[in-house]
Amino acid sequence: MCSSKQILVIGIMASLAGLDGCAGKIRYPSYYLLNVPASRSANDRPKPILGSVAVREFSAPAFLRGGPIAYRPSPEQLDFYNYHRWAEDPRRVVTSAMVREMQARGLFQSVELFDSRGTAECLMTGMIDHLEEVDEGSDVSVEVSLSARLINLRTGAVLWQGASSSSVKLDRRSVPGMVVEMSHEMAETVRVLVSSMQDRLLAAPSQARPANTEE
Repeated sequence: MCSSKQILVIGIMASLAGLDGCAGKIRYPSYYLLNVPASRSANDRPKPILGSVAVREFSAPAFLRGGPIAYRPSPEQLDFYNYHRWAEDPRRVVTSAMVREMQARGLFQSVELFDSRGTAECLMTGMIDHLEEVDEGSDVSVEVSLSARLINLRTGAVLWQGASSSSVKLDRRSVPGMVVEMSHEMAETVRVLVSSMQDRLLAAPSQARPANTEE
């Protein structure tokens, strides 16, 4: 017959074994970064036609502002990967990508992140409209969408506005693979959006643009 002391020891050992079992089930989240490289600077870039531009951090719906990666099980439903998260707020990543792409095009004398104390001639604002996985039965795809506008701060005139979106099906459902496709599609979406702005500005009459202070 076991003594009370032996029963206590057995109870403690059983509790520790239970804790070990629970510890083995702990799952830690994985973190991901959007990788959005800028286009290479062209050797034959046009002479800058505009002065300085500030790019304000892009906005986004609350569910896209970092944290768990979002997916849509159906058009009417939104859900999240609890153990797959963004390591950096996508808004900052996309804003930086826009700045790099605009710098590479050489349309402006300077392109910087928005600073309320700055004296930029133009302001770009934008929004991440979509950045999520979309499920349609057995088909899984990635949807990326951006919209933006360029404003003349001296006159308040909208010099350009546009939107760009992209959707691509995944060969198989894999969060790391999905993030790779999101990065690729975001880079292409940024490139198309800036190309649209470039075409509009180059086609606009010179009097519709802010004065180039170095001319």
